Amino acid sequence: MNRPVSGLRRVRPTIRRALSVALAIVTLAFVAVPSAAALTLPTPKEFVSYLDLECFKTDSYQPPAVELTLRHLNPVLDGLPIEQVTLGAREQLCVPVAKNNVIPPSGALDFIRFVDLACYRVVTPATGKGLVLSHLNPVLQDLPRTQVALSRAQQMCVPVAKNGVVPPDEVLRLVQHIDLLCYGITPNAPMNRALNLRQLNPVLTDQIPPATVRVTDARQLCVPMLKRGDNIPPEVLEVVRWVDLEKFDTIAPAITPVTLSLRHLNPVLGSLPPERATLTGAVQLGVPVAKNGQLPPG
Repeated sequence: MNRPVSGLRRVRPTIRRALSVALAIVTLAFVAVPSAAALTLPTPKEFVSYLDLECFKTDSYQPPAVELTLRHLNPVLDGLPIEQVTLGAREQLCVPVAKNNVIPPSGALDFIRFVDLACYRVVTPATGKGLVLSHLNPVLQDLPRTQVALSRAQQMCVPVAKNGVVPPDEVLRLVQHIDLLCYGITPNAPMNRALNLRQLNPVLTDQIPPATVRVTDARQLCVPMLKRGDNIPPEVLEVVRWVDLEKFDTIAPAITPVTLSLRHLNPVLGSLPPERATLTGAVQLGVPVAKNGQLPPG
């Protein structure tokens, strides 16, 4: 009677060891999945070079009075003084697009598709700063460099989420810190080029079809700023400090108005109420540029 029990006792440790090994394998598999699926920050060059934003005129909206203290982030402009602005009426919503079916690389696309900026009227003194701009996006590489002078700041563009679609955590960590101050520039050199634009953000891909626009005169240079009270992680700062967009006027086909709900993403403006915005037509295109030959790393 004792022999079967003794044999069973010898078998049980073997079963336990097998179960432990199996459990360890399953645990490692579950640990490895999030690591493999995690998004890594693109390099500044990968991200900025493909960041094209189509800017739509919106119905007017006046947010609660908010005063912002802004400091330049791009090394070319770090000698300019601190700017003080008060958010005026919202004028535009700028959303990510691809030009001529040139889609951003997958690693950059995961982040670019969630860059939505609401632009509000501001006023600052003119700087008179002179700059040489060169295009970064491959579609516009053949365009010559241009010399411009910065006049007054005209808009402050800040990150928002549309219709409650918030970026994944890794993406939010980057896009919530893209704050651009848009200065008027002279001269207003024309691009005079037709470009086909395709929406990249999932909220708009089914609402605004691809369209060919005529890109005309240069109007603004939008440069990255740090808002007082915002804490940007160092690795994120190394990307957003290179986001310089030159905004051109466009002639675009009419659209069916699109109404969206907007919520601010940057922590400094997180207490502002949600906004309702109706897009009434495309009016500008922001394209990535480098200043004075200083190219984004990567």
